[in-house]
Amino acid sequence: MKINNPNGVWPTMITLYKESGEIDFDAMGRMVEWFIHNKVDGLFAVCQSSEMFFLSLEERVKLAAFVVEKAAGRVPVIASGHTADSIEDQVREVTAMSETGVEAVILISNRLADEDESDEVWKLNAQKLIEQLPEHIALGIYECPFPYKRLLTPSTLKWCADTGRFFFLKDTSCDVEMIKEKLEVIKGTSLKLFNANTATLLETLKLGVDGYSGVMANFHPDLYAWLLQHWKEQPEEAQHLSDLLSVASFIERQLYPINAKYYQMKEGISSNYHSRARNHDEFTATNKLEVDELYRLSKKLSQQFSFQH
Repeated sequence: MKINNPNGVWPTMITLYKESGEIDFDAMGRMVEWFIHNKVDGLFAVCQSSEMFFLSLEERVKLAAFVVEKAAGRVPVIASGHTADSIEDQVREVTAMSETGVEAVILISNRLADEDESDEVWKLNAQKLIEQLPEHIALGIYECPFPYKRLLTPSTLKWCADTGRFFFLKDTSCDVEMIKEKLEVIKGTSLKLFNANTATLLETLKLGVDGYSGVMANFHPDLYAWLLQHWKEQPEEAQHLSDLLSVASFIERQLYPINAKYYQMKEGISSNYHSRARNHDEFTATNKLEVDELYRLSKKLSQQFSFQH
């Protein structure tokens, strides 16, 4: 099995809503165009940033299908929406998501075993799930931090790679040594590793990670695109940009994803920063000011690190 999962930047897309609380598909269409204009390599359409735990299965499927349609083959699209507890419900979710036309359906690592259960239990449950899925469905894994973060050990990741079904890992370990070990066990397989963490990104690019798939691509995807395309031939500039991006990423600790929605308002993509996962009334004037400052900094950096055509 082969899928289109190029190396590079894969934003974890947020979901924009109308004032009524429904998904704003017009705004989502503008977001897809904005990402492609800013040189992303793929789109992670339904994930925790998308508030997938607050979307119905019907909404998750509709959202993924919409992003696939809007991307129109210009970049590949993957999606998760794998939120159920029982294997039976997970089979239904994954099958429905696969029918949207996404390149791969991304499994949430914490859905396959409880926090106190072993890797052996995880593998048994993963095997049960895989056996009930049509063979044409390509899979990935996302070490989602909600409701608890389950990082895959190198041995479990090797098991996944050896099945021949997994092609994408969104790694959230934020640990260079752990990523190095994971890269060793998937070497020569079809499984690619995408780092979600900015601070460790440049160091792990040197080790061989395949790209970036993190929340900060919702703010300035073009800067990550530049870093991934130019870090080898312009190492000093890449280090400088990496340092700035790492400091900028502290804004993740603010009221995310509301702050990303506010940032995209400034880009003309959305008209509000409503969320189902967080209370938008908690987004303070100071929060806005901090995002305003990040926006100005990003625009300056975009001019400085502009792509040469």
